[in-house]
Amino acid sequence: MNLTATQLRRAAALQEKIEALQAELASMLGESAAPTKSKPAKKKKRNMSAAARKRIADAQKARWAKQKAATAAAEKKGK
Repeated sequence: MNLTATQLRRAAALQEKIEALQAELASMLGESAAPTKSKPAKKKKRNMSAAARKRIADAQKARWAKQKAATAAAEKKGK
């Protein structure tokens, strides 16, 4: 969308009017003049069973052991 300079100035003026009217409305309603953004809804925390945590931990320990064994074998070959 290509706007001319005149259209951009008019859009900026309208935006300022809107902000001024919103501030006036907020003051009438007893709210603060600064618009506040609502916080996004919190995502529900996922719960993991103890068995699932154990499977993950065991798998990670196996990966670490495999890496450690590969590193130890490489060091033996290098000597």
